Amino acid sequence: MAYDEELADRIRRVVQDEPGLTEKRMFGGLAFLVDGHLAASASGQGGMLLRCDPASTETLAAEPSVSRFRMRGREMDGWLHVQPAAVATDEALESWVARGVAYARSLPPK
Repeated sequence: MAYDEELADRIRRVVQDEPGLTEKRMFGGLAFLVDGHLAASASGQGGMLLRCDPASTETLAAEPSVSRFRMRGREMDGWLHVQPAAVATDEALESWVARGVAYARSLPPK
């Protein structure tokens, strides 16, 4: 499945003024990186891949239409799959992307 280009454009509008922003195709989607760290991605699995503080994974994954991201069948702390329903409004998208950007900013630049 190809990533949702409309979602990628919406994410791009949210992060366009972030210092240190780059875009890169990865994990079958289009990732938005801050200082070299993935913050959010229009996922090739549909919806959005989002980085978060690993300590917050369980709490955030309990939100409606959000789950731990699975890579090769393994759930990963610090990574979320945010389904399209959870980012249907611009306000919801901005809130989720802000979490990803904040976590990426908390890491040392690459």
